[in-house]
Amino acid sequence: MSTIGILGGGQLARMLALAGAPLGVRFLAVDSVADACAGQVAPLLVADWRDFAALEKFAARIDVATFDFENVPAETAQWLAEHTRVSPNPRALALAQDRLAEKSMFRDLGLPTAEFATVDSRADLERALSTIGCPAVLKTRRLGYDGKGQFRLRDAADLDAAWQAVAGAPSILEAWVPFDREVSVIAVRGGDGTFSTYPLVQNWHANGILAATLAPAPDAAALADAADSHARAIAEHLDYVGVFALELFVRDGRLLGNEMAPRVHNSGHWTIEGTACSQFENHVRAVLGLPLGNTAALASSVMLNFIGELPDARAVLAEPRAHWHDYGKTPRPGRKVGHATLCADSPAELRERLMHVARSLGRNEQAAPVLAALAKM
Repeated sequence: MSTIGILGGGQLARMLALAGAPLGVRFLAVDSVADACAGQVAPLLVADWRDFAALEKFAARIDVATFDFENVPAETAQWLAEHTRVSPNPRALALAQDRLAEKSMFRDLGLPTAEFATVDSRADLERALSTIGCPAVLKTRRLGYDGKGQFRLRDAADLDAAWQAVAGAPSILEAWVPFDREVSVIAVRGGDGTFSTYPLVQNWHANGILAATLAPAPDAAALADAADSHARAIAEHLDYVGVFALELFVRDGRLLGNEMAPRVHNSGHWTIEGTACSQFENHVRAVLGLPLGNTAALASSVMLNFIGELPDARAVLAEPRAHWHDYGKTPRPGRKVGHATLCADSPAELRERLMHVARSLGRNEQAAPVLAALAKM
């Protein structure tokens, strides 16, 4: 029986463990927080990312290490790679941690991006702003996710506030993209080079955090092949093994690269019920060298993210083909605490179910853009 070690003990680690259990796989998560929610379903080692004595014991108990989130120090991943197998590899992790390196790779591989410039000082920010113009977004190069480490400049008067917001950290300035919509593709690559993608999905965010995902994305046929091609190029360039997400903007029918996540991803949660083999199971299969599972959609699906606190589960569970996921976390503002997925045989049927749930939960605002998209299908 194989054991997968997961660096990070959040909800993604929790869902990996739940997906791997039917395959007979064991898990060991490591996290600096004692009440990390993955500890409710798998053994949890509490240790700092640079506690190499504890990590040595961790490495000795596992067959392969993987990631629950991308902000594990790159040097920790590299140290582990010298003591056990690590998938995806430390190079992929390190690149995804640096927005400048990530955007540069996208362009090198033929994936267009918004205009961007390196910002290492206030003077750099002034120069970049004069070139790129407003509106623009200043982003720290590292440690940013769910809208963190970002400041939107609407005009030049925001320059000082932007620089204070990033506290002088190495950053990049990106041109604001007036996108038509946001989409993402979840890809998986095995150690033998086998590659597959899940259907392209459309995403909606609130306060920088994913609020809802519709799968498959409407009117995506013209974009899906291009998204798959870009994802494949990235996977092969990095010799990537496992699941990753490629987040994209759509502007005038063209894809622009936003960022990648070297792990299973929030916009792929619908795959648990909406496909034959979820992103979580496929990640387990990939890192253990098992054949990859089928990634085709079985139905139309919508995923609603619950941030801060959970609503009443009964309103969701009363619907046919509705699925509830409680992450076992203490409620806290801005914290992902659970999600629900609704599935149906047609967009019209899915729209009807989503309207019922949104009314029952008092979440009409969260569901409104998804309902509008479904109405056009």
